[in-house]
Amino acid sequence: MKKIGFIGAFEKTDLIIYTARILTEVGKRVLMIDTTVLQKARYIIPCIAPTKFYVTEYEGIDVAVGFEDIESLNQYMGDIENDYDIVLIDVDSYEKFDAFEIANSERLYFVTAFDSFSLKKGIEVIGTMRQKLRMTKILFEREIIEENDEYLNLLSLTYPIQWNEEKIYFPYDQGDLSAIIENQRVTKIKLKNLSEEYRDALFILTQQIVPEVKNGEIKRAFKNI
Repeated sequence: MKKIGFIGAFEKTDLIIYTARILTEVGKRVLMIDTTVLQKARYIIPCIAPTKFYVTEYEGIDVAVGFEDIESLNQYMGDIENDYDIVLIDVDSYEKFDAFEIANSERLYFVTAFDSFSLKKGIEVIGTMRQKLRMTKILFEREIIEENDEYLNLLSLTYPIQWNEEKIYFPYDQGDLSAIIENQRVTKIKLKNLSEEYRDALFILTQQIVPEVKNGEIKRAFKNI
């Protein structure tokens, strides 16, 4: 089982849902865990009888909401290690970073825009970790500005982060926002209405998570969603 951590204070629920949907389309068994303070998945992913904590199925993805730590989730579901190929974890606090053992993830993504809250609060998520964590940046901005990335590097100097060289850029685009809102309204995952740039970034992200899957198979998955 691969554990993939998505870290930061920037809103990333839809990004993770879209990634999970692509992974299911290429034949992976996927669990998404929303550990965030606001638990946005509770409000945008349909569930017949939501409780304080629950697991629901959405377009082939299992979604877990409201659990306090990995132990409580395992008690509820059984051993997730054997049930899933990939677990995607959304985390925005250092308490949940520790409780869900995010440091042990196969890949870690730091997701942010460049407003001060997203940057500074997002970096705080790794809390008091001592060992250096290797992370890949997922950056949301309208156009690529090198000074923004340099500012992020400066803010993270005192934290145990080692940035991977590669970065993934998502457009901060009103057209994509409108498509995401429409998908939420109809409770359906559709990639066709997203911009080419957004879909390209999703493609790169998927490649990194499942390098064993051929590019042609990933491309076919995009066409089917």
